[in-house]
Parts: sequence; C-alpha cells; structure tokens
Amino acid sequence: MTSNKHIQRIITGIVLSAGLLFSAQAQELPNVVWTSQSENAAGSMPCGGGDIGLNVWVEKGELLFYMARSGTFDENNTLLKLGRVRLKLSPNPFDEDAVFKQELILKDGYVKITGKKGSLTTEVKVWVDVFKPLVHLEIKSNQKTIAEAGYESWRYANRVTKGRENNQNSYKWAPQGEIKTLKDSIAFKNAAVLFYHQNKTNSVFEVTVKQQGMDSIKDQLFNPLKNLVFGGTMWGTGMVPAGNYSGTYAGTAFKGWKLKSDKGLTSISLNLALHTAKTADLRQWTADLNQTKDQTAAKDAKPSLKWWNAYWERSFIEMNSNKDQTVAQAGMNYQLFRYMLGCNAFGTYPTKFNGGLFTYDPVLVDTALKYTPDFRNWGGGTHTAQNQRLVYWPMLKSGDAALMQPQFDFYTKLLKNAELRTEFYWKHKGASFTEQLENFGLPNPAEYGWKRPEHYDKGMEYNAWLEYEWDTVLEFCMMMLETESYAGKEVKVYLPFIESCLTFFDEHYTYLAKQRGSKALDASGHLVLYPGSAAETYKMAYNATSTIGALKTVLSRLLQVKDITTQQKHNWEAMLKRIPPISFAEFNGHTTIAAAKVWERVNNTESPQLYPVYPWGIYGIGRPGLDTAINTFKHDPDALKFRSHVGWKQDNIFAARLGLSQEAAELTLLKLKDSGRRFPAFWGPGFDWVPDHNWGGSGMIGLQEMLLQTHEKHIYLFPAWPKEWNVHFKLHASGQTTIEAELKDGKVKLLKVIPESRRKDIEIRLK
Repeated sequence: MTSNKHIQRIITGIVLSAGLLFSAQAQELPNVVWTSQSENAAGSMPCGGGDIGLNVWVEKGELLFYMARSGTFDENNTLLKLGRVRLKLSPNPFDEDAVFKQELILKDGYVKITGKKGSLTTEVKVWVDVFKPLVHLEIKSNQKTIAEAGYESWRYANRVTKGRENNQNSYKWAPQGEIKTLKDSIAFKNAAVLFYHQNKTNSVFEVTVKQQGMDSIKDQLFNPLKNLVFGGTMWGTGMVPAGNYSGTYAGTAFKGWKLKSDKGLTSISLNLALHTAKTADLRQWTADLNQTKDQTAAKDAKPSLKWWNAYWERSFIEMNSNKDQTVAQAGMNYQLFRYMLGCNAFGTYPTKFNGGLFTYDPVLVDTALKYTPDFRNWGGGTHTAQNQRLVYWPMLKSGDAALMQPQFDFYTKLLKNAELRTEFYWKHKGASFTEQLENFGLPNPAEYGWKRPEHYDKGMEYNAWLEYEWDTVLEFCMMMLETESYAGKEVKVYLPFIESCLTFFDEHYTYLAKQRGSKALDASGHLVLYPGSAAETYKMAYNATSTIGALKTVLSRLLQVKDITTQQKHNWEAMLKRIPPISFAEFNGHTTIAAAKVWERVNNTESPQLYPVYPWGIYGIGRPGLDTAINTFKHDPDALKFRSHVGWKQDNIFAARLGLSQEAAELTLLKLKDSGRRFPAFWGPGFDWVPDHNWGGSGMIGLQEMLLQTHEKHIYLFPAWPKEWNVHFKLHASGQTTIEAELKDGKVKLLKVIPESRRKDIEIRLK
C-alpha cells in the first residue's frame, strides 16, 4: 500500500474511551489496540472474512467469541448466530495481574491476543479463512499449556419468543399464534462438537404466501428457507470431549460442550468448520461438512492475508487536522467500518443494515431487551431497501464493486417471484419490489397487514409508511449499471432485471390511471405517478420527486450501455419521454425542489426533495440549477427540521454533493466520530440496531463525496473539503479511474491518476 506517513503523527499518544488507542507503523494501517480486558460482549472486537463474522473479547481471563455467517435463516427468518466459543488456558496468561494486549491487525484481517505473567508468554491468533468457511485459533506459548474450549448454545431447547423479541424475525409485532425458535442439534462426535439447525417443512414463507392469497402459485415461488441446514463442527489439537456444563450469560441461559487437551502443549490449534446447504439429507450435509473440515489439513493463511492486503491497496482515506482530533478519528473509523464490510465479501446474502455479522447480546444495547444473542431489531431475513442502499453505495468509490455481488444476487434471485406477484395481482408485466421485502421476494407479513379492509388491493401493503413505495429497487438497478463505469463489469446480465423493474412503473401507473378514467397519460403525455410515495415520508404523493429522479436517471444511464438493441433503445427513449418533470416550491422567496407535486400527509423524517442531488445526481456541482438545490438544503422547512447525522440520515451527503464544505464537514464528523462503544465503529442503535451499518455507510459516502465527485467526464477533487484538513486518499471514479492525492497545509502535494489520460479531466475545487 502507498505510504501511510501521516498515521504515526495523527495517532501516537491519542487515547480514546474504554482503554482504546490506535498505533501504526510506516506502510501499515492503524491497528486497534486494547490493553485491558472487556467487561462483556459489548466490548467485543470484530474479526472475519469471506462470509463469517466473529465478535472477539477477553473477559475475566477467558477468551470468548460469537460466530455469525451470511444466510443462516431459521423457519421464522431470524438470522441465527452459530453459537459462542469460550477458551480457557492453564496456566492462564490472562489472569488479572497479567500484562494484556488485544490487537486488530487491520492490514492482515486478524485479531492477536497476548498475555504475559511472570515467565509465561502466550499468544492467541484468531483468524477466518477468506475463501473457506473456517475459523482458526492458533495458540502459542513458551510453556506447556492445557486448553479447554467450550461450544456454547442458548438454543439447546425450544424457546418461545414473545413481544418485542419477535422483531428478530419476520412476524415482528404480529405473530400468528405461538412462535418458537426451535432447538439445534448439538452433540459430541468422535473428538469434536457437531452442531446444526435444520429448518422444518413449514416456515414463515408458507404463512406469508397464504396471508397474501398466493397459495395457487406457491409451487412456482422461490423459497430460500426450505430444507436449509446450517451449522458446523469444532475440534482442536489433542482435544477430547470433556463433558457438558451450563450457565447464564447476559441474562440468557446456555449449555456448553467442552473439549479439553489431553496433555500440555506449547502449540495448540482450535478450529471450526461451518457449512450451509439446502438439503433434506443430513448424511450428505455432514459429509460435505467433513470435506470442509478436511481442508484444514493444508491450513494456509497466505491466501487470506493476500486478499486483505489487496483490499487495503485498492483504496484508503487518511486525514488529520491540527485543530480537531475528531478529524483523524473520522478517517480511522472510515477504515474500520470498511473492514467490517470486507468480512462479508462473499456472502450468500448482503450485509444486513441492522448489525451485519457483528450483533451481540441485546440487553447490552437496551436493558429492557432481555433476549438471546440472536436478536436484532427489524428482522433477519427482511430486507429494508432504503437502509441497505447506504451500505452498498460507498463500495463503488472504495473500489469494492466485487463486494456488491451478494446485494445484486439478492434481487436477481427474486426476479421471478416479483414478476409472478405483479402478474397474479394486476395482470400486467414488470417486477414489483416493495420496501420491506422478505428474502423470498414478498412483502413482510406484519407490514403487509393482517387486519385489512375486505376490498383493499391484495397486492398492496396496508401500511402508513410503506404503501406505494416501490422505487427503492431502482437504486440497486443504478448500482448494477455503475459497476460498468467504475469497475469495468459486464452489466448486460442485469438488463432483464432492470428492464423488468422499469416496466413495472410504466405498466402499473398506466393500469392505475385506467382504473380512474379513460386516459392512461396526462395532458402532456406523461405518466401520472399517483398514488406514490416520496420515501416513507410524503405519502399518497402525486409525482414524487424521488421516483421521478430514479426513473429519469436509470433510463438515461441504460441508454449509455454498450451494444443495446435498437428495440431496447427505442423502448427506453419512449419511456423516458413519459416520465413527468420534477416539481418545485418556494420558501421565503427561494425556489426549491418539491418532494412531490402534491401529497396528503407527512409520515416520516426523510428529505426526498434532495434525492435529485443524491443519489440521482440531477443537481450538483457543474450542473444547472445548483442554486435551486442549495436553496432546498438551506430553506425547505422540512429539510431543516429533519436534519441530523444519526443512523440513515444522509444530510452530510447532500451537503457534500452541493459543495457546502462547512456543513458537510460538521455533519460527517458527527457521523464518523467514535461510537462511544469500545469498538469505535459500532455505531447505533440510531433508528435500527448496533452496529448500525447504514450509519457507517452514509458516513463513508459523505466523506468520499467531500473528496471526489464526477459528472460526465469531469472529475472534481476536494469539492467540499476544508483546506485546513490534511488528507491522503486513494479512491475510484467513473470511467475506471483511480485517483490518489495528498493535501497538506492547504496545498496538493501528490496527485496520481490511473489512467494518466484522465488527468486532463480533473478540476481541483478547493475554496
């Protein structure tokens, strides 16, 4: 990686909350270092790779970690954790009077824990294989050591979930009858612990299909929960079964299965192999798990290290200010959050906005929530698109387009279900994707509503927040298209998906107009986008600005795709002409962008009147109407009232896109400041949960946009950057361009452009 020469000056001597400090050496990223043990799981450190996340901490002389893996959904669509592991060593290097150090080696993607007591020195390295579902603990000591490893589960028996606990699944506040998290199968097998969860035949999928009147086509629908089995096995060097034990952690009872060294060794390896598959044959599942386990025979960390090193080589942001230490903190937290995103690079499902792979005991977030570590607010298999988009947009500029694949796959796997749904309810074409979407493509059953008027449209969610909100899928369509410009990806494979999403709007709003009268279009030949929704905020909207911005931008971008057919070009150009214009308003003599032409009520606190600024880029630096967009940010009463840095709020992004350096700086520093938890990038709960990944994602986007923006062939550097902030960054731009630049004391000291031919397109916008 390019020299991180600022890091030592920025970090040395800065001690943050909870015994946290950052240290770095030349050519290395800043590591997170703790010199004291943690009180509980709230003081855990993330570690992961591939599609596995661990929360690692040392408490009262014992090393513990939670395991999570992408796609482990039970019958109720809870994203279940895969258990907790507890490691005890004898002699114990982590006694109270020992010298302790826990360090996240960011550059290499692993956690190292060392303990020194008298003449005893022990090191434990915790790492996850990026390319295989394997977790490794490597224990090395200068004295012979006995290791006890416990696999702990709170799912040793069926557990009834009541009240707010059902927010972890797809039933939420409206369970139909008694809901249970069913027990796992856990047992000693040979010299290992085998654990797995096998979904039963009936699940929330069947309940939802019946609720929404689609039983007649159930067999045609994709069901990701059917025959799903997930779990793994734990074993270690010279370890043998040593019985069971029980206890309580953070108010939740658990049972443990213990493995223990049969003799003292100076080098011990503890391993876990994980496996997820759709099969009704447990023997085959176990055989496949054993095959994964056998891969440890040739255990090699080099491919994983190489992957992480390349990850950090692709992009970075290092920053500091002599006047404000939170500037350096924001840069560090940007890097730490990007690390957390990298832990689910190859997931079968996208990184969840409400905690990703790194949730922990809910009582440590809110003392009223006395539930198991499986809990997260807003569901496990439920996909909230307005939140998910903020997790994935920053991956374009960070050079991580490959990490967007799980999010794209989520949608493309559901295309058939979305098209069947449209045809079933309304007898027209196009893919209907709702805002609160299950991982099988239907609306969340609680949000869809169990108590509905008899004649209410069966295809609609009976919900004040979500009714008529269809357009968030178009942001993911745009992301798919932008991977071509940013990373040279082939996007033709996505065109049927994108076209189907657009077709839904064209056909559905024509259908609705014909339900009301004889004309499908208005007097100007435009679609009448009514009823609509501007985000979740402006409801029963007529020509919502967020929808218009989405349709115009995606259609315009589609027409730039290479080698589209003549028919496609004709169809998309014709539809583009049918999209109505954006509406405007006036406040105190200032012309502003309106959220819609008209609306009936305000239901939430988003600012979709600024969506033409971000994500749609219709207004911004170098484009007409910038003053109107700035007026909207500064004078629209709702935009002012709703302004915040918390959670999914994106005011920092709007400010950056508008070139408002002071506002962008203030809001982005608030976004990316230390979370107040021991790990500084565990933000939240905000509106969602801890860690709040759409909080981190919106912070990343804002910082990127302050440094680098593009429009057509123009590349704007430092368009909303305070001159007094020193920064060294490497980011990606459209046109498959990479920019590395350094600003020091208000002057550009370094500017590298790849390809060099793009240098002529760069405009430095420092004020």
